Amino acid sequence: MRIGADTVSLSWAGAWMCVTFTRDLNAEEVFTRYGADPDQARPLDWDTASDLVPGDSGGMVSLLRAGRIGEWAFCVEEEGGIGFGERTLAELSRGTETYCLATTDGLDVFQYWRDGECVEYFEPGMEHTRSEPLGPWWDRVQTALAAHEGEDAGMAPAVALVLDHLGITLDDATLAGPWPSLTLTEDDGPSAPLGDTYAGEGPVPPGTVEIHRR
Repeated sequence: MRIGADTVSLSWAGAWMCVTFTRDLNAEEVFTRYGADPDQARPLDWDTASDLVPGDSGGMVSLLRAGRIGEWAFCVEEEGGIGFGERTLAELSRGTETYCLATTDGLDVFQYWRDGECVEYFEPGMEHTRSEPLGPWWDRVQTALAAHEGEDAGMAPAVALVLDHLGITLDDATLAGPWPSLTLTEDDGPSAPLGDTYAGEGPVPPGTVEIHRR
């Protein structure tokens, strides 16, 4: 993506959301690694899928919409935080690689995982959150976000940057079409046991806990 390019076509990435991109998986495999039953998914357009989440869910129910474009499977999660948790990303990236970008109320996160291990983690604008060894994405994301400072674009510039890197398109028009969709509660996510210090809420810097491989 050309720095400073228009991000209006990525309005879905400007509000509370989490998106993952995983190489060489299909939608059914993505749902399974999220801890969902892929048989419950139905191909729904954006508007119809949004009606699956009850208005009084209080953020405990996530809407997941997944598909594959080229070599990459995507999963867009609205109003939830299952996709940027450590155990979900460890499962997603097992035997492959996963990019994750999330924006919530007061928290933005970029993560890159490979074969169950976090390679790069940071919260944009907060250099002390960078994982070590330092990776290449901090400078790229900071530059992309700075080009849209003051536009209330959320993480859309960073999402556009990753989409360009992957060579795929997931704009509003593409996402509006029918994609396999289902809902998942936080309690139904991946069940890999975690260390005693992790309660399962949101992202944690890599290395905070040990994930025991099955």
